[in-house]
Amino acid sequence: MTESGSRMGARPPRGGPRAFILLALVECVVAVLGFAAGVAVTTAVVARPAMAWFAPSTARPAAVPAGVAGVGSGVQGEDPVAGPAPDRIRIPAIGVDSALEALHLDAAGGLAPPHNYGQAGWYADGTPPGQVGPAVIAGHIDSTRGPAVFYRLGQLHPGDLIEVARAGRWLGFRVVAVDRYPKKAFPTAAVYGPTPDPQLRLITCGGAFDRTRKSYVDNTVVYAVAA
Repeated sequence: MTESGSRMGARPPRGGPRAFILLALVECVVAVLGFAAGVAVTTAVVARPAMAWFAPSTARPAAVPAGVAGVGSGVQGEDPVAGPAPDRIRIPAIGVDSALEALHLDAAGGLAPPHNYGQAGWYADGTPPGQVGPAVIAGHIDSTRGPAVFYRLGQLHPGDLIEVARAGRWLGFRVVAVDRYPKKAFPTAAVYGPTPDPQLRLITCGGAFDRTRKSYVDNTVVYAVAA
């Protein structure tokens, strides 16, 4: 996302507790991991951003890359939205070491992007990293001044390590897939749908830059599971 296109496209659902609503990506960022085909969902769903380009739906989640499902360790036994907030993310393979800003909905119901282009943010009204469900972390790809925190996100590969600091300890996740989707065909349900274990989604912009709209046309999504 660039400085001129600062509004985060994803709109977390405003529904009540454990309501499942779609969300859409507008300008850039929102983060990573969804249903694996054929895996039963055993966890409750918390409210998530609703999207400007997608209407609420009860349709089954869109297909996600093979191998996304996984069973890992994590902080469990708490309410999905309770507990200490994550405060830092490290991705050694692409040189990311950033504090985490709490992201919330803006007045229009969209997920507001991080204020600092050099810093990532997490959807604070969703699942915290390490709890059962998909934790979403978003970051800008660039600005008019140059590369931003998630500039190299698309260079990650399966097996790469992602670490998130929470409750005084580092939680490890391993990348299982990296994909890119047109923003108008973003697989909202797959990315934000419930999961049977702790998972992570990292999202930024990608693809060509549309100078008319001052926004990238795609979103890069990294899927990771607890290590």
